Amino acid sequence: MSAQVILEVENVVKNFGGLTAVDRVSLQLREGEILGLIGPNGAGKTTLFNVISGVFPPTSGHYRFMGRDITGLPAYKIARLGIARTHQVVRPLSELTVLENVTAGACFGRGNQSLGEAEKTAVGVLGTVNLTEKKDTLAGKLNLPQKKRVELARALAAKPYVLLLDEVLAGLNPTEVSVVLDIIKEIRERGITILIIEHLMHAIMRISDRIIVLDYGQKIAEGTPQEIVNDPKVIEAYLGDPKLAQALVRERGER
Repeated sequence: MSAQVILEVENVVKNFGGLTAVDRVSLQLREGEILGLIGPNGAGKTTLFNVISGVFPPTSGHYRFMGRDITGLPAYKIARLGIARTHQVVRPLSELTVLENVTAGACFGRGNQSLGEAEKTAVGVLGTVNLTEKKDTLAGKLNLPQKKRVELARALAAKPYVLLLDEVLAGLNPTEVSVVLDIIKEIRERGITILIIEHLMHAIMRISDRIIVLDYGQKIAEGTPQEIVNDPKVIEAYLGDPKLAQALVRERGER
């Protein structure tokens, strides 16, 4: 039996003046899965995240979370319900410590945690992302991989049911990518459902249960990683090279 649908997006459109950034996109995110979202730059991936997380209201369409219509709710209400996200460009509060940054995430998430409870949550989350030894360091002093993990920790501290990850692997070297992929797997094992945008194809292939492909704001393909890399529309719009697709299939099979 299929897992229950926890987040459902139905025919969502987002226009900016005469530009349609998201064009009638529908998706179902099932409880406990990792759903990848890929496509060329400008395909509408982050805009879709911004709509789901309440940054922008949709022009049309609907989305439901745990059976509740949350269309057009502001970001703070959606965070309280249990949807957290990271951002493609990380901007920690540079003059606050790592612990204070993550505590802030806990304060504005699900559960309406008090400051004391939020700090306890933050301490635990820092252990998950391997940043305990940096908890008293000013966030502005961190390198990019560490800032990426602070961003991830801040979202996790909100105690989400669903986590939206926007290019958490961008700018990382192969060793750092492997570390973060292991963290994402552990997050899923804790019962958090994940929707992830990523350009590193070998990584998204390795970690996703299913993948959705956007191009010019529209969904052009959906399926398992193997189905996606063999889809002619995906090869033409995004992968570009059938040999790369076959290499990704082989790599997936070897893991």
